Amino acid sequence: MPEQRHLPVAIIGAGPIGLAAAAHLLERGLTPLILEKGDAVGAAIRQWGHIRLFSPWQYNIDDAAHRLLKPTGWQAPRGSALPFGNELVEAYLEPFAALPGIAAALHLNTEVLAVTRQGMDKTRTLHREDQPFLVRVLGPRGLEDHLVQAVLDASGTWSQPNPLGQAGLPAPGESAVHAFITQPLPDAAGKDRARFAGKRVMVVGAGHSAANTLLSLGQVAKAEPGTRLIWGVRGSGSAQRLYGGGDLDGLPARGALGSRLRSLVEDGVVELLTSFTITELEAGDGALRVHASSPEGAREVEVDVLVPATGFRPDLRMLRELRLELDPAVEAPRALGPLIDPEFHSCGTVPAHGAAVLAHPDKDFYLVGMKSYGRAPTFLLATGYEQVRSVVAAVAGDDDAAASVHLDLPETGVCSTDLGGSCDTASSGGEMVSQSGCCGQSEPVSLGVPTGLLHGRMLAD
Repeated sequence: MPEQRHLPVAIIGAGPIGLAAAAHLLERGLTPLILEKGDAVGAAIRQWGHIRLFSPWQYNIDDAAHRLLKPTGWQAPRGSALPFGNELVEAYLEPFAALPGIAAALHLNTEVLAVTRQGMDKTRTLHREDQPFLVRVLGPRGLEDHLVQAVLDASGTWSQPNPLGQAGLPAPGESAVHAFITQPLPDAAGKDRARFAGKRVMVVGAGHSAANTLLSLGQVAKAEPGTRLIWGVRGSGSAQRLYGGGDLDGLPARGALGSRLRSLVEDGVVELLTSFTITELEAGDGALRVHASSPEGAREVEVDVLVPATGFRPDLRMLRELRLELDPAVEAPRALGPLIDPEFHSCGTVPAHGAAVLAHPDKDFYLVGMKSYGRAPTFLLATGYEQVRSVVAAVAGDDDAAASVHLDLPETGVCSTDLGGSCDTASSGGEMVSQSGCCGQSEPVSLGVPTGLLHGRMLAD
């Protein structure tokens, strides 16, 4: 494909992983084309910027990005400090995006509609690899097609939360009651407080993002009379597993989180409904009626607000003309799926991996970052940085560097973030963690958002 080497490499998404990929491309003399649907870099992170990451800065900055920033006089934050999402954007992503090489490549408010091969749909095979990729976008200048030599899809999964119904399907009526449903990870104790104060609030989900949300709502309930909190989980034993989650992936703070959540339930601040499978959502009389089935029979709960904490899944619609090979369970690249399946792995047990594991039948197309993990919630920022280092090496033709993958994490597994369902983040409150290590702590911490083995999974037991 020598004739294509003059073309840029498309990066879909300007979050930490997409921008890290651009850094590696620049270091190798390649031209990035960064396509971001939002109006700023880190657009998804800004929506959960009130969340404090559970990984210190030393694991949240890509090496190549650091090397490009250093000559500008940029000072990296203290490595042991734990940033909020907004700090990750303001102190790292924004300065990096302002570098001339990145700013020239960055296209904001630009939605990728489709990725295909020039002149070929997915059924055409002859000379397929000789054709550049065609990326169709809708941006400020209208509809445009870009020809590129390779595509790295780092668009994440934040925009595609899992539905509330059973068996992976939306509950009947779900689309009609969106006014009662918040986005995942609302700032319940902060800017969104008025939406919950004095209201009947249901949180649905059995993962640590549900726990984090409930802990924040617990602060509101204790201060605002009339606030009623209901926690619905599909499985009969999901809550017990979450209470004792500290040993699931070696993160000690999970035990603290579980004990705090258990206290809210035992003190009556949170009403726990187990074996609660939503069968219908219905609006009526200014409230949301949540219909559910259980071993005891049908249930109906009336609430004012529902917070989904059911995890995320990849949006693959724009890739339908590409030849992908996906794991049938988690919708990750086929070779990666068994390494990250959350029934068997936590974030601390996923091995380093790169281009060889992430490859698809359409050569030089890669899913990277959170989207590469499909429906698995065990992604780490540090893992994503190593992914794109290897992938960019492969695109540049440096097979030895692409094949040499490594990842240095704390023995307990790192805690960093790209959100949308990762092992990466933590406290939404002002609590601080001990600076002695990644997972050490001096005070209980709400181990927030998609973190760990159980995030967003409505477990059956």
